[in-house]
This record gives sequence, C-alpha cells and structure tokens, in this order.
Amino acid sequence: MAAMKKLLISALVAALAAYFGHGFLKVKKMILINRELPMKHLNCHYLKNIEFGAEDITILRDGLAFLSTGLKYPGMPSFSDEPGKMYVLDLLHPKPNPVELQIKGELDLDSFNPHGISVYTDEADDSVYLLVVNHPKSKSQVEIFRFVEDETLVHLKTITHPLLHSVNDIVAVGPEHFYATNDHYFHSDMLHFLTIFLGLSLCDVVYYSPEEVRVAADGIQSGNGINISPDKRFIYVSDILDHDVDVFERQDGEHLVYIKSVAVGSLCDNIEVDHRTGDLWLGCHPNPLKLTNFVPTDPPGSEVLRIKNIHSDQPVVTLEY
Repeated sequence: MAAMKKLLISALVAALAAYFGHGFLKVKKMILINRELPMKHLNCHYLKNIEFGAEDITILRDGLAFLSTGLKYPGMPSFSDEPGKMYVLDLLHPKPNPVELQIKGELDLDSFNPHGISVYTDEADDSVYLLVVNHPKSKSQVEIFRFVEDETLVHLKTITHPLLHSVNDIVAVGPEHFYATNDHYFHSDMLHFLTIFLGLSLCDVVYYSPEEVRVAADGIQSGNGINISPDKRFIYVSDILDHDVDVFERQDGEHLVYIKSVAVGSLCDNIEVDHRTGDLWLGCHPNPLKLTNFVPTDPPGSEVLRIKNIHSDQPVVTLEY
C-alpha cells in the first residue's frame, strides 16, 4: 500500500514537472528569448517634444500624423510624471516638427493617459474625428474629439462600457463607431500571468456603436494593434503574444469572420495601413524582457516590419527598420 502511494505521488510530481516545464518552454518561445536581431544603422534623429516616445501614431491621407504620448501602463516603464499629451506632425514638411494639440471641452486633463488612437474623416463635410483610448486612474474608456484648425482638439464625448474593460487600440469606422481590442481578460496580475503561462486565448475584439455593443471576435491571446483595409472590408489585429497578425472580414451586422493569421516573428504592437498599396506597417518589440525591465544604458530597441500582399497565399514580411 505504501509502495503504491509512493508510486502515485512520484507519478503526480513527474506529471506536474512535465506540465510546468512545457509551460516554461512556451513562455520562453513567446518572449523570443533566443532570437538574434539583425541590426540596421539608420540616419535617425529625435523629434523635439517627443523625447519619451509615442505609444501610437495614425496618419491621414494628406500626410498629417497624430501621436499619443505619455502612456502610463501597469508593468511597463514610465518616463514622465506629467499627464499624457496629443501631438500633430506634418510628415510632408521638409523639417517636420511635432506640435502639441490643445484640448478643449469637459475632459480631466490631469488624468489624461492616452493609448491607442484612430482617425475618421466624415466624407459628408470633411470633419476629422480622433478617437483615443484613455486610461485615467487605470480605467479604460474612449474619448471622441473633433480636430479643428489652430491645432485644437474639441472633446465631444466619453464612452465607457463593461465590454471595453482593458482596451489597447481602436479603429474608427464612423464618428462614434469603432472596433477595439482588449489586451487582458483578467485585471489581476497573477491571473493575467497564469493565462499567459497556460497560453489561453481569452481576449477579444469589441464592436461599439451608439445602438449596440458586442464582442465581434474572440480567441485572441492578447489583442494589441488594430486597423482596417483601404476598402474597409477587412480588419487586422495584432495578437502580440502569438507573434502574428490576424485577418478578419467584416460581415453584415459588423460581425468579424476569421480568415487567416500571418506570422511576423516579433511582438507586434501597432498597425498602420498604407492607403495606396494596402501594405501593413507594424511597430514591434523584438525584446520584451528588456522592454519590461528597462535599463537606460541598454534600451530594448524596436523594429518596423512590413507585410505586402497580405491577402495572397504568400504574403511577404520584411524588416524595414
């Protein structure tokens, strides 16, 4: 009897060791711990006022870019105690210079903490709306602004909803209509780590309109960047922990149907789509360990990938920067 008990305990210990060993290897693969990063030496320079970097950038067809800066996010390094800010940058100017956008309206600027952003141009009157994911006091909400002359954003509305509980990024399909990614299922750090360790795909994409709010797609490990094809037919979502970009097709009623995934070999954060070619430009993190344990003398770096012909049988992924 004692021998049988000892045998069962040994088998249980062996099974647990194998299980956790497999989980460790999965996490090791997920964070690309053995990846060797090729170096590209570029003629780069800092932009004034953006010394601490921008979390997200979105670009209008006329070359005007909006930038969200100053994000404070749990588990990530923060470089400034000041509230977040929004900037505009004319990429077609010979010497582009970021200009801080003045925000008017009823919005608590002291707790402004901008994350993902998206722009929508109303073809009826050419009005430009900027939708911004905001995390005041660790909450998740979406701010709707109208961009007006003299570098000003007029705050129109704040949107909150239980389904928008951990929003990372957003893509606008109307002045008050959008898709949003949730990057966490649990708000507890311990439970969140457990979902990563177990490789659980619990995150989703939420569709919001004034008339209805619902989950449009699920089965994502951690939804980050999101964007839309030039013809508005497809939605692209970066699953940062799965190292790929998921392609969804919009259906009647704003349902999303999964089409395929394109492996990118990096932790893809944000997505920008070329309005002319349809190419996807991806801002990625090649070294997540350095990202979360930031050392100024040995920064983690970043990389920009490009996906051409994403809807073909053989999309091409290249390292551009």
